[in-house]
Amino acid sequence: MARPALTREEVLAAAADLVRQHGPQALTMRRLAAELGTAVTSIYWHVGNRESLLDALVERTVAELGEIRPVGRTPAGRIVSVARALRRRLRDHPHLVAMVHERGLTERMFLPAQQALVHEVHAAGLRGTRAADVVRAVQFQVVGHVLVERNRERAPAQHPGEEELWGARTAEEDPALARTLARAIDTEKLFTLSVKALVAGLLAGARDGESDSGSGPGPDSGDRTVSRAPYPQ
Repeated sequence: MARPALTREEVLAAAADLVRQHGPQALTMRRLAAELGTAVTSIYWHVGNRESLLDALVERTVAELGEIRPVGRTPAGRIVSVARALRRRLRDHPHLVAMVHERGLTERMFLPAQQALVHEVHAAGLRGTRAADVVRAVQFQVVGHVLVERNRERAPAQHPGEEELWGARTAEEDPALARTLARAIDTEKLFTLSVKALVAGLLAGARDGESDSGSGPGPDSGDRTVSRAPYPQ
């Protein structure tokens, strides 16, 4: 039986799988053709050269990562759901996210998640500078947590490890604390705990009447320099 005609979407999906599993360096036209069981010329016909393929793959990744739908009964709960979804997607696609960053599309990739956060922050009663601060704080919390997770995963084995370092003396006679810090970290649980606490504190201003509708920096912002959001690699 003849193989069904190859489509551009099949080429991009196979390319994304190669990058996801082995990194961008594994994506060659010859290897991609072998994965698809077709000729290299067929790959060129569908996506052009390797640079065109990478550009198309980045656009596809940006579109996929942008589809985040908040869930929950309250603005706070929905903000947390956006943060959790964004963390999962960054964790699941590190090589693809790195490619997006290298092509200068990081801000565009984060825009849909930021827009979802803006909607929920407005629903919570915050606007202006304080609303923007919430959006950025949540985004940086997500990205920072993912960076720490990946750094820990790639670190060499530790000698001594946490289980050896935490005892009665280092824990200031708090055995429950020592036992917990000696155990492996449940990163999902820790992330959810920290982002819930962050969101609760940030949204407290809505209840206290601290909303700021101005477009400039808040009274406590000083001469802060706004930096671009980091990204996980």
